Amino acid sequence: MSSAIHSWRLSVVVPCYNEEHTLAQCVQRVLAIAHAQLAIELIIVDDCSTDGSLSVAYDLQKRYDNIVVLHHAHNLGKGAALKSGFQRASGDFVAIQDADLEYDPQDLLRLVEPIRQGVADVVFGSRFLSHSPHRVLYFWHSVGNRFLTLLSNMFTDLNMTDMETCYKVFRREVIAQIDIQEKRFGVEPELVAKVAHMRLRIYEMGISYHGRTYQEGKKIGIKDGFRALYCIVRYNAHHAPIALQFLVYLFIGGTAAVANLLLFLLFLSAGLSLVTSALLAFFLAAGVNYLLSILILFRHKARWNTLLEGGLYLLSVSLISLFDAGMTQWMFASGFSATQAKLIAILSSLILNFSARRYLVFPEAPRKGW
Repeated sequence: MSSAIHSWRLSVVVPCYNEEHTLAQCVQRVLAIAHAQLAIELIIVDDCSTDGSLSVAYDLQKRYDNIVVLHHAHNLGKGAALKSGFQRASGDFVAIQDADLEYDPQDLLRLVEPIRQGVADVVFGSRFLSHSPHRVLYFWHSVGNRFLTLLSNMFTDLNMTDMETCYKVFRREVIAQIDIQEKRFGVEPELVAKVAHMRLRIYEMGISYHGRTYQEGKKIGIKDGFRALYCIVRYNAHHAPIALQFLVYLFIGGTAAVANLLLFLLFLSAGLSLVTSALLAFFLAAGVNYLLSILILFRHKARWNTLLEGGLYLLSVSLISLFDAGMTQWMFASGFSATQAKLIAILSSLILNFSARRYLVFPEAPRKGW
């Protein structure tokens, strides 16, 4: 390879799983975009392919001294492959390139320009914001992509058109601050969420798209769509406006409330007293609430250590449980049925529960990185 000095270096991370038929051509297309002012570092991350992809990657590494091959001993997913590749990247900019032929690397030359010119920190390529060629494929896929993008925008307060795009280009300093947690395709909404919360200069540009059918090797499926929904909420809700957080908490509180009511009726039918049944049901439902809170809405251990966090949670639950039991008994004494009395108490406790969790148990810690 040429040893000429280049002004800029672009690290292109290529996550690869069973792409032996397209990998070499994809790599050649990426290498072809290099020019006198732009050097390419290409990092292929083989995610334990079961075909000949790894052999193809090693053959390419022997031919080009600017290709690095990493290999996972077990199949971990696209997110894990990107994490490995980002950690190895050494360029001024870092880009993502799938190992198939759906995206044209020539578009990377345009996407990197706003960063090179110093006006952007991150640039996304949009399949829906372009007059370039697009293969016509699945209608419901496009509907799903637009819905997920809309939901993501509601939480991030961005006006993106294509959240699920593969083409994302970063300043290396930006991607170095992001700790990727998602193993599979959930990495797309995770990256968008974490970039949005860093308050960076984000740009979006139209790109071409030559999508594949499932018969041709497309891997993303409906379960990844549901995971994307979860990731949008999981990585954004703790930072969303309070009103939006409360809407998310309605789902958490509603689920816990159902558990609360069913357990209350179960204990009551087993012969326990009204107050005892109410208290037992409340504490067990509080456990459901806690698990859903840290899985969906709040960042676990946002500021406190585990012992203090647990203590504050138990204190808030204890105080609100007394309110819940007292309200249940009062409503029952006022002539309401046991079920009606318990429902009124649950609804009355909802705002108290949310406030205690948001401001006492899971307060937001100052951010030092993502």
